[in-house]
Amino acid sequence: MFSDRTNWGLHPNRLSQALAALPAGRPVVDVTASNPTAVGFHYDQRAFRRAIRSSAFRRYEPEAKGLLTARCAVTAYYASRKIKISPGDMILTTSTSEAYSFVFCTLCNPGDEILVPAPSYPLFSYLADIQDVRLVRYRLVYDHGWQLDFHALEQAITPRTRGIIVVNPNNPTGHFCKLAEIANLNDVCSTRRLALIADEVFLDFALRTKNPPSLAGNPGALTFTMSGLSKISGLPQIKAAWLLTSGPEQWKAPALARLEMIADTFLSMNTIVQGAIPEFLKQRRRFQKQLMTRVRKNLTELDHLLAGQKSCRRLEVEGGWYAVLRVPATRSDEDFAIELLTAKGVYVHPGHFYDFPADGYFVVSLITPEKDFAEGVRLLLSMF
Repeated sequence: MFSDRTNWGLHPNRLSQALAALPAGRPVVDVTASNPTAVGFHYDQRAFRRAIRSSAFRRYEPEAKGLLTARCAVTAYYASRKIKISPGDMILTTSTSEAYSFVFCTLCNPGDEILVPAPSYPLFSYLADIQDVRLVRYRLVYDHGWQLDFHALEQAITPRTRGIIVVNPNNPTGHFCKLAEIANLNDVCSTRRLALIADEVFLDFALRTKNPPSLAGNPGALTFTMSGLSKISGLPQIKAAWLLTSGPEQWKAPALARLEMIADTFLSMNTIVQGAIPEFLKQRRRFQKQLMTRVRKNLTELDHLLAGQKSCRRLEVEGGWYAVLRVPATRSDEDFAIELLTAKGVYVHPGHFYDFPADGYFVVSLITPEKDFAEGVRLLLSMF
């Protein structure tokens, strides 16, 4: 009765089962927080209500790419980063997930391949399955910091490869693409006639440099760059994102025409949200200041707690909301996470959730409230 593309194993994993099996009322220290609206950040509710009210009764304008006023607000956001973007090169989407689906539909026939980094976020597998696209992984390697393994990337390319995904910065490693890496990616893509697909939802959350390199407006290869309010303004409930297209005109123009037709078919973002995007983007600075203050405090606390440890260390992180811990691989990450949960009441994500190459990796969220974060890490380290 059902399609093969949705033939997923839908039963809970062992860690989820262990969490559900805990006695009712037992406290759990959760250091996996990903929802910015649930961890104590403050939002200007009056500004948001004004934005919604001012756009609530706009005349319906079924513009495939999205309202021009909203797209101009996004171009102003990029201009603040000294990146020039044309509103005509942008399509508004309800999420980056929808943006990925538009790109996959534009590039791929059933069974075609997209290269995706590993470690990385597990959502890609589901997005690809829904579009009948096959994912092929290429590794990020760690050597005094994360970097793209270009030898492995080129070895992964086949005649059915249509594009390469880069997450800038990567989730969960926090690796930013360097200028030399972007140049190499452009060379690989232009030579092989591949598209570059850049996910930059965490671009604003850099820990070292104020303006890390972005692929928005990248001219060196056909490039699709996506981001949205979920991370930039801490508003995942608003469902507002965008997809930028850049590159050589011979590829850019037909890609935009196809994307516009796909967007016109769905017309998915509602007018009220589009009208409020300019105000939502203005509010990003208040949110980002709070978040980065917490991220830096939690990183400082993490390093303090690790200072007395010989067996555990934090891997280098350049941006984003997460930190990766390297721990002794005495058992599988999942077994350790379950033991930590049942014995200490601490919930962490094992590395295999993100396709780390071996055991001995854990991912913790740096937006976890400071008290919970310190307690969770302290209990984790007490296991060694």
